[in-house]
Amino acid sequence: MSDSSSAFDLICIGRAGVDFYAEQVGARLEDVGSFAKYIGGSSTNIACCSSRMGLNAALITRVGNEHMGEFIREQLQREGVDTSHVITDEDRLTALVVLGIKDQDTFPLIFYRENCADMAIATDDFDEGFIARSKALLITGTHFSTEQVYNTSRHALQLARKNKVRTVLDIDYRPVLWGLTNKGDGETRFIANESVTQHLQSILPEFDLIVGTEEEIHIAGGSTDTLQALRNIRDISDAVLVLKRGPYGASVYEAGIPIPDELDGGVTVQGVTVDVLNVLGAGDAFIAGFLRGWINEEGHEQALRYANACGALVVSRHGCTPAMPTREELDYYLANSASIPKPDEDTELNYLHRVTTQVRQWPALHIHAFDHRIQLEEMAAEANAPISRIPQLKELLLKSTQQVVDELGLQSSAGLLCDGKFGQSVLNAVTGTPMWIARPVEQPKAIPFEFENGQSIGTILETWPLEHIVKALFFYSTADAPQLQDAQDAKIIELYDACCHSQHELLLEIIPPFEALSVGESVFNSITHLFSQGIRPDWWKLPCMDAEWVEKIDDLILRTTPHCKGVVVLGLDAPAAELAEGFKSFRNARLVRGFAVGRTIFGQPAKAWLRNEIDDAQLIKDVAANYSEVTHSWLSAMQS
Repeated sequence: MSDSSSAFDLICIGRAGVDFYAEQVGARLEDVGSFAKYIGGSSTNIACCSSRMGLNAALITRVGNEHMGEFIREQLQREGVDTSHVITDEDRLTALVVLGIKDQDTFPLIFYRENCADMAIATDDFDEGFIARSKALLITGTHFSTEQVYNTSRHALQLARKNKVRTVLDIDYRPVLWGLTNKGDGETRFIANESVTQHLQSILPEFDLIVGTEEEIHIAGGSTDTLQALRNIRDISDAVLVLKRGPYGASVYEAGIPIPDELDGGVTVQGVTVDVLNVLGAGDAFIAGFLRGWINEEGHEQALRYANACGALVVSRHGCTPAMPTREELDYYLANSASIPKPDEDTELNYLHRVTTQVRQWPALHIHAFDHRIQLEEMAAEANAPISRIPQLKELLLKSTQQVVDELGLQSSAGLLCDGKFGQSVLNAVTGTPMWIARPVEQPKAIPFEFENGQSIGTILETWPLEHIVKALFFYSTADAPQLQDAQDAKIIELYDACCHSQHELLLEIIPPFEALSVGESVFNSITHLFSQGIRPDWWKLPCMDAEWVEKIDDLILRTTPHCKGVVVLGLDAPAAELAEGFKSFRNARLVRGFAVGRTIFGQPAKAWLRNEIDDAQLIKDVAANYSEVTHSWLSAMQS
């Protein structure tokens, strides 16, 4: 066995594709109107879930030289999977799969894998040194189904065994991928075939761990009697055998020990009972959970507990890789599964899944906020300038932002707040870049809160890129009249639920009205109340306040939502010197990431530009100078 200094816990070889999942549950594939796009393929799913389980995982596969291939590579990297051996195939396209959820027993799917990239992996795609750096090597059965991948997989097996790397087979039997059904029948899970059985049995002795469903054990063992199939496998293999038994849980049959007289005679752990939405991907989650226990030497019973719980969580959710649990989420579920009959409806579990799968973190942020709409319309009216100039203004504000980012080296901390009404071209330009991006959903100055243009929040978000953070400004106080507060709370709950569903991060901006309470106390009370309503946003945008209230709010948010991404400080058009002084209150806050300031930066130059008193170049220069000044003020305040 590889020692503890191994670079990887697990290397996977096998399928990598893009899943297009039907969003209309219950519809025939013929009637589906829209699809969600996820990475997929058994080896890819296993590598990602293993990474979420805390294992250091790598993937050997191929993808096409196109958008789908790059999507897989980037998503694997977000998941923490090593992609050094994800090869770009110049001659083949990335595999695609179209999947549907008709009912609890019907999951139509079509594999688009004709001469696809991952079936062309070759022996020179990896070397002995890479394989030897892992504790375990996992190969899926599909990658023994053609001569090309068979030879490549056998070569990897030889290198693993030579270097005492433990070997794992996920049987992963799909008859359509062995040419046993028509090409449109990806749903069929079992067709007996002697040739496939003989082919699989030729490689079974090379594995230390073999995992399969009853149908997969049947094809590997050459019998539809599960016990007999297990015995046939044992006759040629001393491997640990893991039998996935669906709602009955799973059983492990120890290495080299004869198969018992009944299935429960192995190490058996009962499954977790859940309502099934989607079985696709559950097996991949199961093996990743098992590997967490097996690789970490936690014993077969504990490995089965991880495995069963992983599978149970995935069958209750939409998608494969996105549905895979994280380690923190899984441990919470195991500790509370008796009181969580429906994981897909459990608030805490869904919250943990949401926040622990959000990979990107922002230790520092310097955000230029120019999502203003009404304010700019008012500026244009005062200057007798047409509103049609505002989109051009926002493009110039972006140029000034980028100038400062380059001058001060803010590439990893730059952000902007911009709207789609006047700033769509700006959003288009920065989407897909490293920049932090948020955009508003509120009808400006509306009290109580309304969504922009009277739209539903679902309508607003359905066209947004997932990287766009939802920003919502609430003029809010717990001292408001009960009727107003109830109306505001209802909108926040609606917004929060929509973001949880759409997977967009949420930033709540709280601005208290003029009242007897201090700004800090009012904001503290508002956040406390919102937490009591079950609202847990990813971000907060808060006004300047006294340091004592910053400390109390920082502590409150950390205690209540330790996964909160952070707090940013707004400007409210304060003069630069006043803002610089206000920043100092936040110097010791653990969650405060930076500022999100707008009119202090662009206000006066924008007015002059709209009045035609300065040209484009001068606007860019003046705004850049202000943005740079605010940035330096922030950095100085944090260091003082």
